[in-house]
Amino acid sequence: MLHDRVMLRLEQQAEERRSGSGIVIPATVKMANRLAWGEVCGVGSNVRSVKVGDKVLLNPEDQFEVELHAQVYLVMRERDLHAVATQETDHGTGLYL
Repeated sequence: MLHDRVMLRLEQQAEERRSGSGIVIPATVKMANRLAWGEVCGVGSNVRSVKVGDKVLLNPEDQFEVELHAQVYLVMRERDLHAVATQETDHGTGLYL
């Protein structure tokens, strides 16, 4: 990857989801502006906040897709990431921006 670009693999979404109250939401329902989790697979030389293997929160819409070895990846700028998950949770949610 070059400059501030990040290559990500999206986590597989479950076929259907359950709401907090137990209502089943089928996989065919498209939710507007839903963020998704992905795993960082490659970073450019100017990327500062994430590294390969990090789990990040992103908007999968309007991103560039590339297919390598039958696997689909997203390529985006580091500034378009919303949060990075971390295992160290001394305080807060375990996410940092």
